[in-house]
Amino acid sequence: MSTRRQILLAIAVVVVAAAAVAVYAATTGNGEKAGGAGGHAHGAGPAAAGDQLQPVHLEPEAARRIGITYAAAERKPFRRVVATVGNVTYDETRLANVNPKIEGWVEHLYVDFTGAPIRRGEPLMDVYSPMLVAAQEELILARRLAEAATEGGGERASRNAQDLLEAARRRLRYWDIPEDEIARIERSGAPRKTLTLRAPATGIVVEKNVIEGTRIMPGMDVYKIADLARVWIEGEVFEKDLSLVVLGQPARVTFDAYPGEVFEGRVTYVYPTVAVEARTGRVRVELPNPQLRLKPGMYAKLELVAARGHDALMIPRSAVHFTGDRALVFVRDRAGGLVPRELSTGLVAGDEIEVLAGLAEGDVVVSSANFLIDAEANMGRSMASMPGMGTPQEQGDSAATKH
Repeated sequence: MSTRRQILLAIAVVVVAAAAVAVYAATTGNGEKAGGAGGHAHGAGPAAAGDQLQPVHLEPEAARRIGITYAAAERKPFRRVVATVGNVTYDETRLANVNPKIEGWVEHLYVDFTGAPIRRGEPLMDVYSPMLVAAQEELILARRLAEAATEGGGERASRNAQDLLEAARRRLRYWDIPEDEIARIERSGAPRKTLTLRAPATGIVVEKNVIEGTRIMPGMDVYKIADLARVWIEGEVFEKDLSLVVLGQPARVTFDAYPGEVFEGRVTYVYPTVAVEARTGRVRVELPNPQLRLKPGMYAKLELVAARGHDALMIPRSAVHFTGDRALVFVRDRAGGLVPRELSTGLVAGDEIEVLAGLAEGDVVVSSANFLIDAEANMGRSMASMPGMGTPQEQGDSAATKH
C-alpha cells in the first residue's frame, strides 16, 4: 500500500512540473512575438519603464481632497540662523599669573580672598626673602661706592662704580621689585626685611594659592587674575553647519539669567579641529562685559546669522521626497500632470531647502502630500511591469501587434 502511494505522489509532482513549464513557455512566446513586431528598442521598453516613476494625473477635485498644494522654485538671498549653545569663559588674552622669581615667606597678604577686585600696581603681599635682603645691601653698598668715586676718584673708577650701581638696580628689577621701592632703598640707605609684590594687571582674583606664612618658591603660581571686562562665549556647531560660520559674523546671545535680553557680539574665531565623537566644531564669540554681569561658567544660547553673497534657488522642504539614495520632487507640467524629477539639494534654511541641480527658476512643484503622489507613481510603475497590466495605450499597442 505504501508503494502505491509513493507512485501516485510521484505522478502528481511530474504533472505539476509539466504544467509550470507550459505556462512559462506560453509567456515567453508572447514576449518574443511582441519583441519581433516592435524591434529591439520596443522590447527593452518595459524594463526601462520599470526603473522610472510614472507621471501622475489627478483631477482638480481629487487633488483638493487629498490636500495637494503647489509652490514655485524661487531665486532669493540665502539666509539661515545657526542655533547652538555654549558657555561663558575667560578671555585668555586677559589672564595674568602672579608667580614670584624669588624664594621666601609671605609675611602679609593685602589680597586675602578669591574674587577680590584688583588694579594694576596695587599691593598683593609682603615677602621676606634672604635673597632680597642681600640684594638690597648690595644696592646700598654700590650707591655709596658710586658717590665716593664721583667725589674723589678718577673717571674710570667713577664709571665702574656707576656700572656696579646699575647692575644692583637691574637685579632687583628682574625680581619684579618696583622702581619706587628701589629708589626708597637708595634714599634710606637701610635694607627692609620685607618687600611688596604688586599686581601686574587689573581684574578679578580668580585663583589664590597662598596664606600668610606660606613659603613661596620661584615659579609658584600664587594668584591668577582675570580681566572680565570682555568675555568669550564658546559654542559647539554641528559639522554640517560649519561652512556657514565665518569670522566677523553677527551673533545674538541670550542667557537664562537675563530673560528677554539679547546681547550682540561677533564670531572672532573658528577652531581648526572637529570633535570626533560629537562631530562638532568650536566657535568663539566675544562680548563686552563692562558691568561684569556675564560670569564665566554661565550657560548661553547662540544664534549665528548666516548669509551668502549670492542668491540661491529655494523650494519648500516639504516638497522634497527623500528615498534614501536620492531626492525627488513632482513638477507640474503644462498639461497638469505631475512628473517626478530627481534633483540635487544643498543646505536647509528654515522651512526651505537649496536646490543645486534638477530644477529651474519658476518650476512649480508639489509642496504637500507628495508622499501620496509618490505611492501612486510607484503603483503605476508596478502595474506597467506586469504582463497585461500596462497603461491603456500600452495594451492597445500590444493588441495591434498581435493582429
